[in-house]
Amino acid sequence: MDEIGTSIVILGGTGDLAKRKLIPALFNLACKGRLSDGVNIVGFGRRDYSDDRYREFLWDGAREVGELAIQEDEWKEFARRITYFKGDLEDPESYVTLCRRLETFEAATDDPGERLFYLSIAPRYFEPAIRNLGASRLAEGPKSLRKVVIEKPFGHDLASAQSLNQVVQEVFDESQVYRIDHYLGKEMVQNILVFRFANAIFEPIWNRNYIDNIQITVAESVAVGTRGGYYDSSGVVRDMVQNHLLQLLTLVAMEPPSAADSESLRNKKVEVLQAIRRLPAEEVVKNAVRGQYAGYLQETGVPENSITPTYAATRLYIDNWRWKGVPIYLRTGKAMAEKVSEIVIEFQQPPHSVFTLESPEANQPNLLGLCLQPDEGAHLRFQVKVPGMDSSSLQPRDMAFHYESAFKGQSIPEAYETLLEDALAGDASLFIRSDHIEEAWRIVDPLINAWGDESSGPPDVYKPGSWGPEAAKIMLEGDGRSWRRLCGMHDDE
Repeated sequence: MDEIGTSIVILGGTGDLAKRKLIPALFNLACKGRLSDGVNIVGFGRRDYSDDRYREFLWDGAREVGELAIQEDEWKEFARRITYFKGDLEDPESYVTLCRRLETFEAATDDPGERLFYLSIAPRYFEPAIRNLGASRLAEGPKSLRKVVIEKPFGHDLASAQSLNQVVQEVFDESQVYRIDHYLGKEMVQNILVFRFANAIFEPIWNRNYIDNIQITVAESVAVGTRGGYYDSSGVVRDMVQNHLLQLLTLVAMEPPSAADSESLRNKKVEVLQAIRRLPAEEVVKNAVRGQYAGYLQETGVPENSITPTYAATRLYIDNWRWKGVPIYLRTGKAMAEKVSEIVIEFQQPPHSVFTLESPEANQPNLLGLCLQPDEGAHLRFQVKVPGMDSSSLQPRDMAFHYESAFKGQSIPEAYETLLEDALAGDASLFIRSDHIEEAWRIVDPLINAWGDESSGPPDVYKPGSWGPEAAKIMLEGDGRSWRRLCGMHDDE
């Protein structure tokens, strides 16, 4: 059987995401021999580019990726796949003309042709783009050969997400929709499930009987920079908690799926979100801390009286058999001490100590750290006796695994590389279903609404380069706990 030709249409083809992430990812796949010869790429944008000028524009982006910069000969071969289409996202006629062009491509190969539409565009264009894809017949054809990839943010609250889902479902079946969160493409994020379900030593203790608490940290060292105007309309909860942090939580807390297929996996993730305890508004703010880094109000585009948080920490509970009573702490922020993403599992202390310890500080719990970035791997912290000393001299030490050292010579694929390959293959395991999106908004909407009210007062100010406001530390101390760090062989804070 002949190979079916595929057209990848990147709406927003002249934007930064296309230039710096999507095209380099596709080029990398081609260099590795993992992109079908029948794949062609069409950039859709408003700039007045010829095909050659567009290819030059994209090569400028690919050259910024170190390992791709030296592959200019391979680029020349890859660039033959790329064409440019000048169009307007809100103009129906642009889509009709694009449809004719794709039909010309497909007629040359004498097959029905697969079409993947990547919405690499601002969220305000999602709805008109999807409606135009439907009205122009671009989305018509066998369901398995028509796909749409939609970037985050998917809505800005529950109502807008539901409205957008309705628009999408008027044109595409849910099986054709790939809502993308690039965090799910990271190698160590995918490895969470392997870590849990392929290693029998962990799963028996992965529950409330042995785990004291779970902490998920996604910290960024950079400030908002030139994105101040956009960021202030979004804030840290919409930007990070609703998607990245809740995604990580579902992978850590989900029940084992019955199979490795996408629907079994996604069903279990949604079940976690549905089990998260819903709190009344007054309780929501008692279980969360918001912060704003000093200097945020001076950023370009930020109103001088903005109360938009750049830091959030929250305490959640999952009310099911496995996790009842186990607090789950999430924190994320801008302008923090380091760029790091990690999950720390803190196990319960032994019920009785047979050792007389030199100090209370020597009695440390076992910790398991899953390091997602920048140094992907895992750390297991346990107690050991100091050599030459008596049994009262204990110290915590780490057993560590890192992808870079364990798989020398093997490059770790970029997140978009993995996700694009999966979308082309029709594997939706790492993409987000409509009910997942809506449940995530149901969880964060009460917090966004409570903090958006000016009567709630301003957020706590924290120093850039710190780990956030003191109130976040106090929240855990009130529970008799503290924030933990393992990635990079750091001691606890």
